[in-house]
Amino acid sequence: MHLFAENLAVEISTYYRNLALAHSVIPKVFTMVNGEGVQYLFFIDDLAMEDVEESQFLAYILQAHEAVCYARGTLVILDKTQQLIEFAVIDKDDDEAIVCSAELTRDIDDKPIGLTEFEKALVPKKTVFFSGLFQPPALSEEEAEDFQSLWDEMKGKILHRTMGL
Repeated sequence: MHLFAENLAVEISTYYRNLALAHSVIPKVFTMVNGEGVQYLFFIDDLAMEDVEESQFLAYILQAHEAVCYARGTLVILDKTQQLIEFAVIDKDDDEAIVCSAELTRDIDDKPIGLTEFEKALVPKKTVFFSGLFQPPALSEEEAEDFQSLWDEMKGKILHRTMGL
């Protein structure tokens, strides 16, 4: 497992804790890191795409930025009283993925008030439904141009930084 992938798991845990408890929001998050440690993070909700197109776009940007790992997270609602924040970190060169999950507690007004520690597990990468994003998407030249234009438009909303080891 690449060190960036392990660092990403710790970082996303902290990021979700802050978003949920300090800002009362739990967005669908996507982040990736390339071999130089350059990280990009954005909310998937901002894409407003169908699942297939969204996956093609994410695969496109992973290829374009030569990502070595990525993470994707979301809120999982099991029932009215049980909600989880879950994310998975996928490493390009590893057959296992890091999956993390924490239980979210809300008050009577539905505001997040508690989050357990994230439990971390290694699972076979193939069991994570979005683990195939490192496969280059089959795109027409027009689709690739559209995805690049979208990426350029999104730059103002993307957290971009260099990750330390």
